[in-house]
Amino acid sequence: MFRRLEPPQKPVQFTIDGEPATANEGDTVAAALLAQGVERFRTTPVTGAPRLPHCMIGNCFDCLVQIDGVPNCQACLVIAKQGMAVTHQDGPGDMELV
Repeated sequence: MFRRLEPPQKPVQFTIDGEPATANEGDTVAAALLAQGVERFRTTPVTGAPRLPHCMIGNCFDCLVQIDGVPNCQACLVIAKQGMAVTHQDGPGDMELV
């Protein structure tokens, strides 16, 4: 679906669902996941339908993922960091306040 036009200049290593992945320094998590070929970021609470980013500016919440154990993170607004652990989110995620 998406692919990089050039290889990452300054690669950042992280994981998605426990699998190694690479982002370019400055990429958002959403951009990095799309470049890795990830086909779902979350599932809807009612039907379980897979969702991918829609707006890429933080308005739609279709890109919610869990980052380093924190649920409901908007992947389009978070910059990928070295060693970050990203997992897809099923349903509404953990709504418990920390």
